[in-house]
Amino acid sequence: MAVSAKTSDDPKRQRFAPAEREQLIIDGAIQFFADVGFAGQTRELAQRLGITQPLLYRYFPTKQDLIEKVYDEVFIGRWKTAWERLIDDRSIPLRDRLIGFYDAYASEALTYEWIRIYMFAGLAGEDINRRYIELLESRLLIPICTEMRATAGAPDPDQVPISDLEIEAAWNIHAAIFYYFVRKFIYRSPVESDLAAYISDTVDRTLDGALAVTKQTVT
Repeated sequence: MAVSAKTSDDPKRQRFAPAEREQLIIDGAIQFFADVGFAGQTRELAQRLGITQPLLYRYFPTKQDLIEKVYDEVFIGRWKTAWERLIDDRSIPLRDRLIGFYDAYASEALTYEWIRIYMFAGLAGEDINRRYIELLESRLLIPICTEMRATAGAPDPDQVPISDLEIEAAWNIHAAIFYYFVRKFIYRSPVESDLAAYISDTVDRTLDGALAVTKQTVT
């Protein structure tokens, strides 16, 4: 006896509650934009999801509405306030705090979808990048500079404002780890297989120099 193709476990034919359907669309959009970029059309996304374009528009009236939701899910939703508390915790050596942060950040945030959406957004002129850079500077890079000051015995930022060059020094650590994933997910080139070792090595190669310069220049 032939089995009908319209089985109840076919995800394209299941009925979902509105919140479930919305999340399925968001999850599909994340993968879609990561694969093809923001030039991809909502008609193609609807086909990939197995739904009609009018149904997609019922949840997200415009493509920009969907992009905003993807930003919230991928970039804002993956950021953890616990990471900020870790950076501020002076009971832990700064080196260990940075390694702990980047171990968690790399595994929980810097995924295939995150990296590719971020890069496609920059090429498409979306302001995702600008907004995320502002988040990074306020929640990560300036706190790292503050902790570098404390570790180096330099004046507190309340006494001497953090300079652009100090922020660039914090960017140097962040950018090295970010670029590891650009090479992996954009260029598809070989990368160090031991990510934890790479993160530790990157922090060790950059932090001591940044601390030395901070101690010498911030007075």
